[in-house]
Amino acid sequence: MQRLIPTLRQDQVDEALISVIHSLQITAKEISFRVGQGDLAGVLGSTLSENIQGETQKKLDILSNQLIKDILLECGHVRAVASEEEEGIVLGHENGEYLIAFDPLDGSSNIDINSMVGTIFSILPVPENNSGTADMFLQPGRNQVAAGYILYGPSIMMALTTGKGVKIFTLDQTVGEFLLTKRDLAIAPDTSEFAINMSNYRHWQEGMQLYVDDLLAGTSGQRSKNFNMRWVAAMVADVHRVLIRGGIFLYPWDARSIDKPYKLRLMYEGNPMAMLVEQAGGLAHSGDMAILDIQPTDIHQRVGIILGARNEVNACLGYLKASQ
Repeated sequence: MQRLIPTLRQDQVDEALISVIHSLQITAKEISFRVGQGDLAGVLGSTLSENIQGETQKKLDILSNQLIKDILLECGHVRAVASEEEEGIVLGHENGEYLIAFDPLDGSSNIDINSMVGTIFSILPVPENNSGTADMFLQPGRNQVAAGYILYGPSIMMALTTGKGVKIFTLDQTVGEFLLTKRDLAIAPDTSEFAINMSNYRHWQEGMQLYVDDLLAGTSGQRSKNFNMRWVAAMVADVHRVLIRGGIFLYPWDARSIDKPYKLRLMYEGNPMAMLVEQAGGLAHSGDMAILDIQPTDIHQRVGIILGARNEVNACLGYLKASQ
């Protein structure tokens, strides 16, 4: 099996970008070790603090965030980093060519029950103005040069795209290397599996309610087809399932908070996952437009997410359009 770095070189990835991805694989090994230690290392449970999103931070959230920052900023090719956990960006090297936005530990509510969590990352080029401010990050997802996630589960996996399809690398603990285990992932255009948080049903717009109603109705409903629902409550795990065996993942608009009608963040979750899904032949949509075409206005901007099997995403969008 081929190692991560030789695979990237074979794909003719820029050496500076390879250096950044190498730093990310180092963070993955560090975080996976601490996740694996769990209560033995005293890293489970919540802190008394909240992040910029107003969410109570887990101990591993803080630890993972600091590890990723420290290791990435040691890389001379990193101009700045932006984390879901922090209000502003952190500057790196003035001549660095890349910006990295990341969710240090997605699904952290799963930590204390020993379920899957992961790190999501997005790599952008430094714009020409190189302003040294958060505005550098405000680029459409189409500008990403690489995106991926590291899944901390029964095995440690990295899903990665540099714009040439999606590959899966698995950490071989015996040699400490990520080895290529799947290449050219392809999401089937049709599916009978969906992932959504049904507890929010009463808050969705009518079109989304009608869409899910018809999924649940199965062969007795308008779709004339039975669907199964899966929900891990960690986007990284639910999207991983979509990439591996197909499906559709949805976290749509809801009416719980006028100020925050969406939960997931564009820069740290929406854009990197959308790039992976599109590279695997699927679609990624906000309900209004393709996620990768959105022009961000803030590094912590939130967005609706409908992604996965191409035909099923279009079917869902049809319900939303019909209800307008």
